[in-house]
Amino acid sequence: MLGKKSLVQRINEVVQVKRRGLDPALQGSSSVRQAGEGGRIGAKRRQEPGTGKRVKAIGGGKTAPVTQKDRKDIGQTRTGKAGGPAMPKGERGAAALSPKEAQRKAYLERKARERGEKQAKSASEVLKKDTPAKEKKPVSPDYKPAKPTGYSRPEQVKLRRAGEKKLKGIMSDQERDKAKKKGETVGPQEIKRRVNKRMAN
Repeated sequence: MLGKKSLVQRINEVVQVKRRGLDPALQGSSSVRQAGEGGRIGAKRRQEPGTGKRVKAIGGGKTAPVTQKDRKDIGQTRTGKAGGPAMPKGERGAAALSPKEAQRKAYLERKARERGEKQAKSASEVLKKDTPAKEKKPVSPDYKPAKPTGYSRPEQVKLRRAGEKKLKGIMSDQERDKAKKKGETVGPQEIKRRVNKRMAN
C-alpha cells in the first residue's frame, strides 16, 4: 500500500480543492493560481515594489514608487458594473403575457422562423445602451504633462501660501508708491482692497 493515498486523504484533498474553487481534474496540471489568501482565482498580477511606473510624493522634493495593495473585495462575487451586466432571465415581457397572447407570440415566431426572418435580438444587443459616442476633444500638440514635484500636498499648500504672501507684500509697496506719487492719503485697508483686486484678476 506504499505510495497509495487512503480514501480519507483523497476526500480531504477534494474538499480543500473545492474550497479554493478549483476543479479536481485540473489540480496540479493547471496554471491557475490564487491572488491571495481566500482571494479570487487567477494569475497574480500585482507588480513588485519598484517595478511600476507610478510614483508618489513623499515630501522634501522626493518621490517613491507606489506599492499596490490587495483589493478589499477579494474572495467576494462581484456584480453590477464591475462584474458585468446581469443576464435577463427568460424573455423580456414574457411574464406580462396571458396564456393566449403567449401562444399567439409563439405561433408568430414559428412562422417568422419558417420564413427565415431574424429572431429576437442577441443578449449583447439587448443589454447595449443607446448612448451616442462621446467625441474626443483634440489634444494640443504643445501640451506637456506636469512632472512630479516630489512635494507632498501640505508642502505644496505651504509653498503656495508663502509665494502669495510675498507677492502681496510687493503689490502693497507698489500701491503705496502709486498713492504717494498722486498725493493721495490711503489707509492700510484701502491698500489691502486694491491688492486683493489685483490678485483676483
